[in-house]
Amino acid sequence: MKQGTLITRIVMILLFIMVCVYMAAYAWRSLDQREYTVPTYSHTVDDAAEVTGILVRQEVVISGGGGAAIVDLVPDQGERVAAGQVVAYLYQDEEALSRRQEVRQLQLEREQLLYSLQQESTGTDAARLDQNIVDAMMGLKTSAAYGDLTGLEDQVLTFKSLVIRQDWSTTGGAQDISAMVESLDAQIQALQSAAALDTTSIRVSQSGVFSGETDGYESLLTPESLETMTASQLTSLMAQDPSAPTGTVGKLITSSTWYFAAVVSQETAERLTQGRTVPVRFSRDWSGELDMTVEQVGEPENGQCLVVLSSSRNLAETSLLRKQTVELVFDSVTGIRVPKKAVRTELQTTTDPETEEEVTTSVTGVYVLTGAQAEFKPVEILVDDGDYYLVQASLPQVASDNQIKRAFRAGDQVIISVDELYDGKVISG
Repeated sequence: MKQGTLITRIVMILLFIMVCVYMAAYAWRSLDQREYTVPTYSHTVDDAAEVTGILVRQEVVISGGGGAAIVDLVPDQGERVAAGQVVAYLYQDEEALSRRQEVRQLQLEREQLLYSLQQESTGTDAARLDQNIVDAMMGLKTSAAYGDLTGLEDQVLTFKSLVIRQDWSTTGGAQDISAMVESLDAQIQALQSAAALDTTSIRVSQSGVFSGETDGYESLLTPESLETMTASQLTSLMAQDPSAPTGTVGKLITSSTWYFAAVVSQETAERLTQGRTVPVRFSRDWSGELDMTVEQVGEPENGQCLVVLSSSRNLAETSLLRKQTVELVFDSVTGIRVPKKAVRTELQTTTDPETEEEVTTSVTGVYVLTGAQAEFKPVEILVDDGDYYLVQASLPQVASDNQIKRAFRAGDQVIISVDELYDGKVISG
C-alpha cells in the first residue's frame, strides 16, 4: 500500500471521529440543558357548569301560507314589526312573483326621483354636482373595503340620486322629474291592480319580533307552563321532536323577556339564588355572554332540579335558538399562568425593625430571567389548573415604588430548572 493512500485514510478516519465527537457533545449538551425559560401570560380560569336546556318565549304562530306556490317573507329574522304590518306575500305562480319584483323596482326608482327632486330645490351647480358624485363613489368604495354595510342603503340611494340629477340637468329640470314620477305612479297602480288576483299579503294583528322559523315547540312550551313544570317533565319535552305546523309563514315573539330552562344537578342548583343574576355563556349556534336572572329553582327530583333563567337582552340574536348547551359561570379568576415546576418555596431572612431580630419565613415565588441573572419574585397562588398554577404578584400591604416596579407580571420569562437557583445567579446561554 502506498504511503500517501495510508495517510489519506488516517486523516479521513480522524476527521470522522472528530465529527462524531462534536455531534455527541452537542447532543449531550442539548439533553443536559437543565436551565431554560418559558414565557408567561395572563389567563382566566372559570368556575363554570355546562348545562343543556331550551329557550322558551311568548310566541304566536303566523298562519296563512297553505296553498301558496311561493312565500316571500318581508321582515328580516329578528326584526321588530308593528301591528298591521305586512310580514309575507303569497304568490300563486312565478308570474306573480315577477310582477311584485317589478313593482319594487319601480317604487325604488320613484323614491330616487323624489329624493333627487328634493335635492334639486336646494340648487347645486354642475361642478359641485360632479364633486358630490365623486365623493359618493369614494364613500361606497371605502365602506366596501372595510366591510361596513350599516349605511350602505342610504349611500347607494344618495349616489343614484346624484347620477339622476346629473342626467336630468342636461335634458330637463324639476318639471321633467315630476312627470316621470307621475308616470311611475300609473305603472305601479296598474301592476298592483293585476296582483290582486294572484298575490296575497299576510299582516300581523300585534307587534313583536318576527322569526321565519317554527319548530312545534311554540305551543308545547310557554312561559306560563314553566311555573308548574318539574325536572322530569322538561326532560320528557326536550326528548321530543315536534314538527312545525303546516301552512305557517313564521312566528311572532310578543314579549321582550325570554327564558332558558334546564335540568341541572342538585349541586349546581344549590349555587343559584332566586332573584339574582348569573353569567350565561353561549358558544355554539350563537356566541355571546349575558347576565340572566334566576327566576326559579325547582325542588330536587332524583338528584336533579329544574332551573329557569330569564333575560330581556339579545332577543333578536337568539330568536332562532331552541335547544342549547351553555355554561353557567359562577366565578372567574384572572392571573398569570406558570408551570407548577417553576414555583418554588424559598426561606428568606428579614430583620424586624422594632426588635432588630432576624426572622426567617417561607416565601412562595418564581425565578425570573432578568438580563442574564435569576431574580426571585414572590407570588401568590390563586388556582390549581392541572400542570399549571394561576398566580399573582405577592406584595406587602405598603409597597414601595421599587417593589411594584420589580413585581412579577405577565410577559416575564420564568426559569424552570432542576439545578439549584438563587437570587442573582448568572444563567449561561
